[in-house]
Parts: sequence; structure tokens; C-alpha cells
Amino acid sequence: MATKYSKITLTEQMGYRLINSKFPPIAIFDDVANADEFELLYQLQELTNPRLSDQVGNVSLLDKSEYPFGIHGCSYAVAPFTHINPAGSRFMSGERGMLYIADSIKAAIAESIYHQENYFKKVNLHYDRIVMRGLLCVFGGEMADITHLANTDPIYDPNDYTQARTFAAPLKQTVSGIQYNSVRRQGSMCWGLFTPKYVKSIKQNRHYEFIFEQNKMAQVNQLTQVDF
Repeated sequence: MATKYSKITLTEQMGYRLINSKFPPIAIFDDVANADEFELLYQLQELTNPRLSDQVGNVSLLDKSEYPFGIHGCSYAVAPFTHINPAGSRFMSGERGMLYIADSIKAAIAESIYHQENYFKKVNLHYDRIVMRGLLCVFGGEMADITHLANTDPIYDPNDYTQARTFAAPLKQTVSGIQYNSVRRQGSMCWGLFTPKYVKSIKQNRHYEFIFEQNKMAQVNQLTQVDF
């Protein structure tokens, strides 16, 4: 593929991500400081917790050298790589996970709306309400930058990911991710990380209520936490 890209090195880049709040952080990732401690604790907990593999995911899908042990929110960083979507994503065909982050919460919401709407339409729901957890991410790494490409480039096709996946395939061994224009919110930027290795922290931010009605996402409401 002839698409040209430049490389850009990020150090303390901040971004946003939304996940379904029904998926809690997995404490085992945040309770250890290195791969040896993780192996030991995982084996111990596996003896007493039969649901551990469901919670943690398939840990064999990610080399232990890529786990950012010791950071705040390690489980959030690792989850997309141990709980992969078999249908894949824009830059990955389903054999491996990818961590997607947007440059603003508005962009993260726009990206999430698209994917949630698609899901609800496929299961033929007429109404549903889900709560999404906002995550504030700080990360670094060397990125393949394609933000110079026009939004009409096949890599940015709204629905067909063929060209995007073809472009990304050879990059997995040379860069830590891709910096690209948001397809769902014009003027915004996103990152797709091939590895969680360069994530420095992921912290819970705010919660958002998504209301699906009449075959579309009718409302998105920011929820306020009230302490009693």
C-alpha cells in the first residue's frame, strides 16, 4: 500500500476513552508491580476464583513484557488486549486487540455512539439505556501519523475497514500505534495503540448515560456523582 505516513513521538499525551460501566477494573492487574508477581498472584487466585479467566480475559494474547505493571489503571490499559473483539476494529482484523483513545471526551462520545448504535441495531432493540465510564488516559510512544490524509482517503472509510487494516498490518512491529483523524467527529484526532506498554496512567473520569430509542442514540447525558 502506497500510503505515506510520518512518525511522531509522544511523551505525555492526554486522551479520553469510554467503556461500558458493567466492566469493572480488574484488581489483579493493579495489585502487582511486575510480571513475576502477576504470575504468582494469578495462579493463586485461579485456585479459588473459577470466574477469574472471564474477568481477566485471555492473558496469553499479550506478552508479559507489554503489561504496564505499576501504573494507575493497568487493567484498563490491558483489557482491550485480553478481551478482544473477534469482529476486529478499524486497524485490526480480530486476531489481536487495540487500545483506542480520542483527543477529547466529545470525540470519544461520538466514536462510542457509532459503535453502540450498530450493536443495538444488530440485536434489534427498540429501547435501551447503558452507562458508560469515561477514562482519562496518559500515554506515549512512537506513532505512525496519518492526520495529513484527507477524510476521503479509503483508510477513513466510515464502514469498510479493509484499507485501514491493510495499512496497519506491517506497522505493528515498527511503531507503538497510529495517530489519525476521528472519523466520527470532524476536527478531532484519535490514536490506536498496538500495545499498552507505553500507557502511563488511566483514571476514571465521569459517567455518561446513553439512551437508545427509535433506532438511534437519542440522548447522551453526563451523570453527576452525589455523595451522601
